[in-house]
Amino acid sequence: MTSLAHWVEGARPRTLPAAISPVLVGTGAAAAASSFVWDRALLALLVSLALQVGVNYANDYSDGIRGTDEVRVGPLRLVGSGVASARSVKLAAFTSFGVAAVAGLVLALLTTPWLLLVGVAAIAAAWGYTGGKNPYGYKGFGEVFVFVFFGLVAVIGTTYVQVERITWLAVAGGIASGALACAILVTNNVRDIPTDREHDKLTLAVRLGDARSRVLYQALVVVPFVFAVVAAFSRPLALIALLATPLAWSPLQLVRGGAKGRELVAVLQATGKLQLAFGILLGAGLALP
Repeated sequence: MTSLAHWVEGARPRTLPAAISPVLVGTGAAAAASSFVWDRALLALLVSLALQVGVNYANDYSDGIRGTDEVRVGPLRLVGSGVASARSVKLAAFTSFGVAAVAGLVLALLTTPWLLLVGVAAIAAAWGYTGGKNPYGYKGFGEVFVFVFFGLVAVIGTTYVQVERITWLAVAGGIASGALACAILVTNNVRDIPTDREHDKLTLAVRLGDARSRVLYQALVVVPFVFAVVAAFSRPLALIALLATPLAWSPLQLVRGGAKGRELVAVLQATGKLQLAFGILLGAGLALP
């Protein structure tokens, strides 16, 4: 029997900063436009968290039935390990997507029906990452999805539901958040290059190779701090996001030093902490006058 602890671990809680951070940044950008609406911010957070959990379960299901997760380093794979049935994990994924859809529907009713199209696109992209006959995550486009939906869409959308317009600070924050979210995915895919290559899962890391993927990771970690400086031209206190810089040192050193396997799990954890700290600091910096 699958325990609650198994389901929690299968949801991959260490990836949740990728869902929380952009909402914090988007809310900061909304406050910078003098329009903080706390209940809409909470609904945006629910959408983001539910999508993140949903895509985690969906990936577990799709990779599990393809046999990609039979030999993996890292978090528990429910289907691949046989701890849970494929059917139950698929149900968990769509239940999570359903929660995101309901919260998104409420936001659309409060703002604009166009958000419904964004929500449909987000759920379709979340499922299509590793699901369906032609998953784009197996062709090297996973980072595009993460950058767009857990960066631009998450930040700009959070700002929009509170301000009801797109601001340039939200765009800058979306680029910063998307870069860090991609850094997490790149780390994950560098760790899995050997097994992904065996199963014809041509992630961007597999296509680029180990060395170039590590260079990409380093660039993705630097980009957010550049955009924090850019945002500071309008909101000077955005510079407090630079206080997160020390958190980038350890994962950068590990990646540059050639960390592999379980060592990259530590990089994943450190990058998640960096993303959350950066989101809190940048969001606060944008919100403060």
